[in-house]
Amino acid sequence: MNQEELLTRIESLADPTRVRLLRLLERHELGVLELSDVMQLPQSTVSRHLKHLADRGWVRHRAQRTANLYRLASDELPSGPRRLWQVTRSETEGWAALAQDQLRLERRLKERGADAQAFFASAATRWDKLRDELYGRAFPAGMMAALLPAEWTVADLGCGTGQLAATLGPHVKHVIGVDQSAAMLKAARKRIAGLANVELRQGALEALPIEDGLCDGALMALVLGYLAVPGPALAEAARVLAPGGRAVIVDVMRHDREEFARQMGHANLGFAPEELRDLLQAAGFEDIAVRPLPPEAGAKGPALLLATGRTPGRVTRTRKP
Repeated sequence: MNQEELLTRIESLADPTRVRLLRLLERHELGVLELSDVMQLPQSTVSRHLKHLADRGWVRHRAQRTANLYRLASDELPSGPRRLWQVTRSETEGWAALAQDQLRLERRLKERGADAQAFFASAATRWDKLRDELYGRAFPAGMMAALLPAEWTVADLGCGTGQLAATLGPHVKHVIGVDQSAAMLKAARKRIAGLANVELRQGALEALPIEDGLCDGALMALVLGYLAVPGPALAEAARVLAPGGRAVIVDVMRHDREEFARQMGHANLGFAPEELRDLLQAAGFEDIAVRPLPPEAGAKGPALLLATGRTPGRVTRTRKP
């Protein structure tokens, strides 16, 4: 950065309201009404500060019906401003206002989460066909190729109708499928009938019904897009993995198809590779790799990302039968 740009960037962060806005927009797309509610500030004040941040390249926005949704332009910031934001973020961790903002934000995001549960309740009977049409059939094989030592216990988190759990069952020692949707689990139980090493458990991804360190691998296939706050679910995945355990995640790459996200009940517009990397790192994973998956011929949905990461410690143990 030259001197003028440096001073301009510093000036942008010299206001506590703008710092609070950037902290809220770092992980979520939010509208002015949501930000006003969370920050307990007039809409005019929020709009004025958002314009300031947008003019200086800190935030981006997109139209959604009659409103705009804003987010931190983290994947577009040059290296200098990115480092400046990282320092600012670190030095503001103890702000009381940020803790208050986070509590109100969680309330707003829970309201969004109701949309995803309604979608799964209605989509359970057609989910397999819908997923194949949108994303193709090849990506589960890619997830298995990233795992699959035969002695592993694998958690299929957000297992849905059990398609992946049933495919994994013959290849690993034990599969634990977890989903919050009763309708999805009902379909999954029919699919895994006869597979003695596959079990299903009902529970939230943010509070998994699995013991600490029980699993060698954890899969999350097209799950994070339904979570308004993905971080806690990734932290739970890390908790249930043994030292050196591996997480494998496939999810939607960031896109601009708002109508698609609405129809699918998504809480976001996918993830940029660096964003998914940061989420995994914050959850405690290391040796993280994120790459796009080549779109399958005929797939109608957005492109997908494949991400892997390991929990700290020695490589995964070999389990005794």
